[in-house]
Amino acid sequence: MRTLVTLLALSAAGLALAEDKKKETPVVPPREGKSETIKLFDGKTLDGWEGYSDLWSVKDGEIVAKNTDPIRVSTYLLTKDKYTDFRLTFSAKLVESEMHSGVAFWGVVKPDVSKDPEKDRTKYTYAGHLVMFPSGWGMYDLFGRNGLPVDGGPAKKVGKQHDWNDIEILAQGNRVRVAANGVAVVDWRDPEPKRIKEGPIGLQLHSNSVPQEIRFKGLVLETFPKEDKLVTVK
Repeated sequence: MRTLVTLLALSAAGLALAEDKKKETPVVPPREGKSETIKLFDGKTLDGWEGYSDLWSVKDGEIVAKNTDPIRVSTYLLTKDKYTDFRLTFSAKLVESEMHSGVAFWGVVKPDVSKDPEKDRTKYTYAGHLVMFPSGWGMYDLFGRNGLPVDGGPAKKVGKQHDWNDIEILAQGNRVRVAANGVAVVDWRDPEPKRIKEGPIGLQLHSNSVPQEIRFKGLVLETFPKEDKLVTVK
């Protein structure tokens, strides 16, 4: 009887181990392509971007996201070009409200999240990955898995709620690394790489019932980065 019990236990352990191996996150290597540095923002206009003109503007060399009326569904300022592997460096500041903002990527523009896109203003809504800051540091899968298992604690220690945060996002293969104010705060691989798509970069103005203002500047992107590491880490 003990032998049978032992065999059953070993069999169960073997099945569990096999199941765990199935669940192991695959390692997708960085994709290959032309490496070039692109200034996504010229400091004067929103050339190369698209979004609601009453919500996005340029002032003092900064992109300003601002709403006074409620926003039913989060909206984005989107690059007209699409990207997969990239390094993006920029600065962001939450001026008004306590709601987080973020940068979206690896997804698609999805106006059909609403039954009435015109009323709910979902023309520039995004479905994909989101790096959040500064209130809710972490990552989110927009219109997918929702919150992703990324610890926002390290970023909260170095993040600034109503001041400029210098941020670097390095997206390669199925791996996302993030630095905030010179400190590495995220290193995560997507266990479901089939979800990753070549898509625009999106700056987020979150759904909210109160006025908000978020500012962005810098916004320099390197396609297919030559260095496989965060470069702004002190």
